[in-house]
Amino acid sequence: MQTTTAKLYSLEYNNARTYGFSALFIAGNILLPQLCHTIHLGGPMLLPIYFFTLIGAYKYGWRVGLLTAVLSPLINSMLFGMPLPEVLPAILSKSILLATAAGYAAYRFGKVTLLILTGVVLSYQVAGSLVEWAIAGNFFTAIQDFRIGIPGMLLQIFGGYIVLKLMTK
Repeated sequence: MQTTTAKLYSLEYNNARTYGFSALFIAGNILLPQLCHTIHLGGPMLLPIYFFTLIGAYKYGWRVGLLTAVLSPLINSMLFGMPLPEVLPAILSKSILLATAAGYAAYRFGKVTLLILTGVVLSYQVAGSLVEWAIAGNFFTAIQDFRIGIPGMLLQIFGGYIVLKLMTK
């Protein structure tokens, strides 16, 4: 398995770059879902709301990831009505879990590998599904990402790897 040594950051909240990068990743998390929703079931299948949260948290730390994780779904919901208010708590939970997992993995391992990104994606999906099950009270709703979102998880793993690798050059 190929390993890429990466310059990873952990930006603080008192650093203006934290907010600049967060704004950039939030914009990506607004545009990518709009593009994916042009495809039938593109949102649930491709899980686009999480992509730039993964990149931001992994490259620039959990603070950038957390800002991106919270503000992306809220802004998308206010502007476009997606995610729907009734699923917003579950998506926010998964986004926050993703930002935390990605920020921790980058800090802990200091490198980008497909195995680490797979672990990050699976950990937030499993933990997020448990949270969603507790919120929704419906197991089949909670595992929707695993039922139809596998292409989106693969996009996060392989696309995230490629983007993070390109960002290290």
